[in-house]
Amino acid sequence: MAAKGRMRRIIGAARSLPTALERLIVVLEHRYTPIARFRPGAFEGWGFLWQPALLGFLALSLIFAGSCFVESPFKLELPKTWFFGVPASLAATNLPTNETKLMISIVLTYGGLVLLLRVWMRLAEVVKLHAGAPDRALYFIVALWSIPMLIAPPLFSRDVYSYAAQGEMTAHGISPYIMGPFSLGSSPFVDPVDPLWGNTPAPYGPLFLYLDGLIVRSTHHHQLMSTVGLRLLELAAVALLAYALPRLARALGRDGGEAIVLGALNPLVILTLIGGAHNDALMVALLVAGLMFATRRRLWLALLFCSLAAAIKAPAALGLVYVAWTWLAPGANERVTRLREFPVVVIRMIRTRLRPLVAGAVVSTVTLLICTHLAGFGFGWVKNLATPGTVRSWAAPATALGMAITGLCHSVGFDVSMAPILSVTRLLGLLTAVGMSIFLLWRAQSRGWVRSLGMSLLLFVVLGPVVQPWYLVWGLIVLAASYQGREHFWLLALSITSPFLGLPGARDLLASLVHAPLLLMALALIILMGALLVPLGRWTQWSWPEVDDRLERLGLTAE
Repeated sequence: MAAKGRMRRIIGAARSLPTALERLIVVLEHRYTPIARFRPGAFEGWGFLWQPALLGFLALSLIFAGSCFVESPFKLELPKTWFFGVPASLAATNLPTNETKLMISIVLTYGGLVLLLRVWMRLAEVVKLHAGAPDRALYFIVALWSIPMLIAPPLFSRDVYSYAAQGEMTAHGISPYIMGPFSLGSSPFVDPVDPLWGNTPAPYGPLFLYLDGLIVRSTHHHQLMSTVGLRLLELAAVALLAYALPRLARALGRDGGEAIVLGALNPLVILTLIGGAHNDALMVALLVAGLMFATRRRLWLALLFCSLAAAIKAPAALGLVYVAWTWLAPGANERVTRLREFPVVVIRMIRTRLRPLVAGAVVSTVTLLICTHLAGFGFGWVKNLATPGTVRSWAAPATALGMAITGLCHSVGFDVSMAPILSVTRLLGLLTAVGMSIFLLWRAQSRGWVRSLGMSLLLFVVLGPVVQPWYLVWGLIVLAASYQGREHFWLLALSITSPFLGLPGARDLLASLVHAPLLLMALALIILMGALLVPLGRWTQWSWPEVDDRLERLGLTAE
């Protein structure tokens, strides 16, 4: 009994943790940010949108400026990998680091990132409280914010160079599912590739490889122009996302303007999908388009677009499962009162959903076969799906647990290898994600199937072998059109914290500040504190209710 009591207390504490964290953040907002000085007034319409548009553009321009310095830690420092901001020759890469330029680069980038997150978070709260933001104005903001990231060098990741090298392999008939980019030998496509992935086969679907090779051939095998073509492809994907997301939200009875802000204007989308040119943009855009068609009761188009998304990256196949499973189900699932009833209920539900399940299997199979034929390299990508697990990062709970157990064993004298322990913890994470996703699928009618899909995508990322900021976009974008209740808080929290995952430069910044001249150190601190504390303008007061009762609803006061 005592053990059961302790278990109940542990479960109760775990359940209360999110609320406690939200309470702490609300109190800190009221006490220590300029917004606490504003008394919210009546909402005056959407004429203010030019202010967050320009502030966000300024923030992204600061990030752009910081990335343009030679020796910036946020991009690849290699000649001919971009039009500007890179060394002119290999000899220049061996010169001593200019500490002043390095510090300015880091300060501008971090200051711009903090300012961008503040602007976006306030705009997200305004559109949550006041529905009806005009799509045209929000599309203008999406376009404006995209400009600095469109012309900046590829930021925060070198994956786009691996894409370009895989496109070159595809164009020459070398299977990226068998060989890595280093198989190209002395090609200019090889030098920018991260050595970690140099001999690693590609885990991407056949449609992406086909488009990748098409871009390389259309640029006449020019490495830099192929990189530009890949970024333009992801920009087009973000445009499709911005088109489909509000229509999906409205089909679910939600505000389309809020979906644009939470989705297409999300800092993760702007920074990683456009700035980093990750192919996740194409996957999630096709997936959201499929979900939009599903809510309009256009089954074949829904299945087609979800299948195309899965032919970019495999996690989108979850969309196929949800669309097919929920298509014909009338109302909530049957409840199981006795364990022996469970198989009967499952069989009955499968029979009810048999037609859309078969349709989903047929459409996905045909689509994948056509894409595989176009790419010409078979289904080797399926066996390569574990490739990202090569990375060992504390950001992934399943991997962090394995690393912690290994470290603990070493500290007490047990000489154990990390690889088998990681295999066990990662398998447990995957099984947990699968089990929770099956529960979400089972309860999809009562919870909202689009919302359940978003949660499932997040589960497979968070409990997967590696967590990258651009992976989180999969679930966050779907939840942008379907979240409920406190999920809004966690959507914002993940979106403003995950850009810092693995972001370089923090240690260099601290070291530079310690040794910098007094005037330069003061200027750096002014920029950073200004980005953190400068008032954003009167429009931010509309991110609070007219009667600001959030503290009272949480049982707290600001004093």
